[in-house]
Amino acid sequence: MNISRRGFIMGMPLVMAGCVTHERLDKTSSQPLIDPSYTAMYASIDNEPYPVPAVDLKRVKPQFLRREVDYETKEQPGTIIVDPSARYAYLVGENGRALRYGVGVGKQEAFNFQGEATIARKAEWPGWRPTDNMIAREPERYGPLKDGLPGGSRNPLGPRALYLYRDGRDTYYRLHGTVEPWTIGTMVSSGCIRLLNQDIIDLYRRTPVGTKVVVLPIGSTVT
Repeated sequence: MNISRRGFIMGMPLVMAGCVTHERLDKTSSQPLIDPSYTAMYASIDNEPYPVPAVDLKRVKPQFLRREVDYETKEQPGTIIVDPSARYAYLVGENGRALRYGVGVGKQEAFNFQGEATIARKAEWPGWRPTDNMIAREPERYGPLKDGLPGGSRNPLGPRALYLYRDGRDTYYRLHGTVEPWTIGTMVSSGCIRLLNQDIIDLYRRTPVGTKVVVLPIGSTVT
């Protein structure tokens, strides 16, 4: 699954398991001037079945916006590496480069998937339902949602989902979008890996079924 440098960066503008938030966050912080290239990258998307609003970049720390970076790894180009400690996901490219996305990860370490998996399924505007464990932990919150939510603008998975399987079995962990973009860069979900909606759309189109995913252990940053 080789990715050329040209193909790797082409299309970049100008330059459920546990998938819901468990706490309110402080959404106010001082921010530097916003690079116009990011305004374009995270603009609204109007050619989807449901609207994808522009990201309010004043509510997302700049280091968690998509960019190409140096990244040395033994993994092959095309692999996705998730670093929960740093709150990043990397799509490995060639020549020591990678496309880096900011992510939100599980609030509690016990809820975080670790190790290797394969993307065995992809979905656009996926439906979502809480797991049985989520319902058992918080019946008042998740019990009314036991039958699930259809895909749409209010669905916590957002516009795309990549489903992680191990040994042919669903792990119930996903990479997906979010209805709470200000949570990117934090530990907030019940274990899933959330990205900004524009980022999961970008990653989705670059990622075929069969892609290897490596989720690093908490505290580890090298693979």
